[in-house]
Amino acid sequence: MNYHAEITIKKDIENLYKSFLPEIASTPRAIINLKKTDNKLKFIIEAQDSVALRAILNSITKLLDVYEKVQK
Repeated sequence: MNYHAEITIKKDIENLYKSFLPEIASTPRAIINLKKTDNKLKFIIEAQDSVALRAILNSITKLLDVYEKVQK
């Protein structure tokens, strides 16, 4: 079964994009794409299974948490 998830961020887009670009890495079971527009940043995730999807989502949310803490 294939899984698809998207995370959209509408704040501090340019800095987040620069921060996440070097961290984005696909795995054999999951692919991450990062798209930036004028008013949003979108993480697009395709995973082969639920475990791979959860792992990628956890990685993204942990990095977002670190970014938020550094900004304070």
